[in-house]
Amino acid sequence: MEKKGDQAFRVDNNFQMWPEMTYGGVLSFLRRRYSRDLSGVDVVVSGIPFDSAVTNRPGCRFGPRSIREASTQLAELKSFPFGFDLAASLNIIDWGDCVIDPHNQSTIIDTIYFHAKNIIKNECKMLTLGGDHFISYPLLKAHAEKYGPVALLQVDAHCDTWPDDGLRIDHGTMFARAARDGLIDVEKSVQVGLRTFNDSDLGFEVLTAPWVHRNGINATIDVILDRVKDSPLYISFDIDGLDPAFAPGTGTPVVGGLATWQGLEIVRSLENKKLIGMDIVEVSPPYDKAEISALAAATVAHDWLCLLGKKAGAQTKKVGRI
Repeated sequence: MEKKGDQAFRVDNNFQMWPEMTYGGVLSFLRRRYSRDLSGVDVVVSGIPFDSAVTNRPGCRFGPRSIREASTQLAELKSFPFGFDLAASLNIIDWGDCVIDPHNQSTIIDTIYFHAKNIIKNECKMLTLGGDHFISYPLLKAHAEKYGPVALLQVDAHCDTWPDDGLRIDHGTMFARAARDGLIDVEKSVQVGLRTFNDSDLGFEVLTAPWVHRNGINATIDVILDRVKDSPLYISFDIDGLDPAFAPGTGTPVVGGLATWQGLEIVRSLENKKLIGMDIVEVSPPYDKAEISALAAATVAHDWLCLLGKKAGAQTKKVGRI
């Protein structure tokens, strides 16, 4: 058998990599193998193509596909700036997408929750590609069931803690519900990049985008690390946390946001924390330009995986000044 192309379903094992055109072949995240076999798997990547909770522009149901496509070039070389082969360092599979029924809203929470629960109970970590931000609520529900109330690092333009009646399917209220339900330990949680107003912070540490810009990335990271401490840390990265100049492909853009490099620096700073899961949401390809939003999302997700690779023993190799 020729070991070239379409490795997403043709490789013999989860660690194998072979030549692939960046612009061709079957798409999977970082060209990882499509599988539902969780034996020995470290991380499961899955998509949740749901956007029925949006309040402005739709389209992030196409986010998982777009992020997978943008990730192909990241699989071509050793990981930057880490200097190791991620595929050889960590047992990663692409599960594919969680199958949901967007026409039956009453099933959404349970469908995503049981999808996550099935993966987490097998001692796998989850990297979830959204989809709109509401998907974080059932994901947090599944993670909190295993780890207890989690520290949440939320990169976002919006607080997503506006009033929630416990019934809404709304991407702007679900963290209020998660806090009320005890899924989040707000005293250990941080919201970064905010630039919209809410009358209450619900106890979260809020680092607005202007504060980050004025005080710098090192001060931002110091606050995050001190706040989270040794709590189990779940990261929810809304692509609209980045400025529209860096991520136009999103449903509710707000000017004045983070630069892509700032988002990456925040994620890369977390290697010594107890990382339990991550979602990256709100990538809306119809509004993207030249895949820059999808590429930012794929790179943020890739770098989180590299942190897990380091924890698993991968040896970094620096080239140049990092």
